[in-house]
Amino acid sequence: MKKIVLSFIILVAAAIKVFSQAYPATEIRAVWLTTNYNLDWPKNMFSVDAQKNELIQLLDELKSLHINMVLFQTRTNDEVLYQSQIEPMYRSVAKNYGGKAFDPLAFVIEECHKRGMECHAWLITYPLGSKNHIKSLGNASVVKKHPQLVTLYKNQWYLDPGNPKTDDYLLSIVKEIVTNYDVDGIHFDYIRYPANCTNFFDQSEYNRYGKSQPRDNWRRSNINRFVGKVYDWVKSVKPWVMISSSPVGRYRPLLDNPNDGWTAYNSVYQDPIQWLNSGKHDAIFPMMYYRDKLFYPYLNDWMGNSKGRFVVPGLGIYQIQELGWQQKDIIDQMEYSRTKNASGNAFFRTEHLLKHNRDILHAMKNVYYRYPAKLPPMTWLSDTLPEPPYDLRAEKTTTGFQLRWKVKNPTARLTFNIYRTKTDSLDLNNGATLLATGIRQPVFTYLPPEDDQAYYYFITASDSFHNESSPCVPAFFWHSETIK
Repeated sequence: MKKIVLSFIILVAAAIKVFSQAYPATEIRAVWLTTNYNLDWPKNMFSVDAQKNELIQLLDELKSLHINMVLFQTRTNDEVLYQSQIEPMYRSVAKNYGGKAFDPLAFVIEECHKRGMECHAWLITYPLGSKNHIKSLGNASVVKKHPQLVTLYKNQWYLDPGNPKTDDYLLSIVKEIVTNYDVDGIHFDYIRYPANCTNFFDQSEYNRYGKSQPRDNWRRSNINRFVGKVYDWVKSVKPWVMISSSPVGRYRPLLDNPNDGWTAYNSVYQDPIQWLNSGKHDAIFPMMYYRDKLFYPYLNDWMGNSKGRFVVPGLGIYQIQELGWQQKDIIDQMEYSRTKNASGNAFFRTEHLLKHNRDILHAMKNVYYRYPAKLPPMTWLSDTLPEPPYDLRAEKTTTGFQLRWKVKNPTARLTFNIYRTKTDSLDLNNGATLLATGIRQPVFTYLPPEDDQAYYYFITASDSFHNESSPCVPAFFWHSETIK
């Protein structure tokens, strides 16, 4: 036991020693919450209340780590986790009495927002599952309903990216989600062809639509076409909804660097740099589940080609259990991401973060994610700052300490950030002054520190694009057993 404690102290001390900067106030801190195969959720298959409680516990734990974005897997293989008219409900979602399944997406959005976190709907794009899986869905499967849109490859069914009508089918799912739910983002996974699929059955579509261009280029253009359609439609309806994806972790081969032949551009016909550079993506979360020379030079490549859009390296924390990585490998990658001014990090997957890697949790709580963080602004969509809050009031209550304030437009889609300082000056870039972010009501209650100290409290407002207002006039309060 003493050796375990000593190793943790050494690990945290090392992290503090190399920590790249003062606590950042702005950073994406995301997790993939996996529902496929019930990996992260749900574990209980039969009770709605139990499934809700599972989600609440997961979100509470993520909140305690100051995670600010949850990528919730909303579409698995030809099944969804919301009330849809297009695809069947995921069969692991429990049913209420009377046979109606509850709506996980609506629930997780509400619970994320209560905790100051964003919720992005994570969708598997083209894969539909095995022959047996599709057979089990019967007439509800897209394979039965729209056979012209699908193809079978190595005993797995796929939507065919080469058919433009596939775009319309997938877009109908996006429209259903964005129209009916207050999601903060749409996040695409497997937005690609199968690996090294030289025999992927798309000859008829290529003959019809390829227009004599090389098939590799044509396949990339098919995905580019879909990405453009989705982005343009979503921005016409709810422009603040972030469009992102998780491409393969290495974009292309790099000279003088090792490569196993697995890249987004060449292996699966993804061109995420084109999506960023053409303005059809707000962010990418590349799945950088590698170490050393297979990680660092490739992150540099993503950062050098992002055109100012968000690059959020996805870290393969599961590799610690599955491939014997050291926890320090992930901590080093978090550190390097900050030194390169990446927009944050995402962790695959939630259970591995919360249950299996205690040293990483301690490093997050004590060093990297010690304080909350705001989400970075999407200035390419809007750079107008909202009006600051006003009339901030501070008072003790029977349950703790409460701040209340007002805004000029109570119907505006705003969130609020709470700061606390010991002087009347505020640096909005100093994360150590943040108490909370993503607050959705003009009230904040918390238990103040148990000391006889005076603090200044500031509130800022952030719009849906994460543009932050100037701070309000602060409230001064002396926390003491004696009312001041």
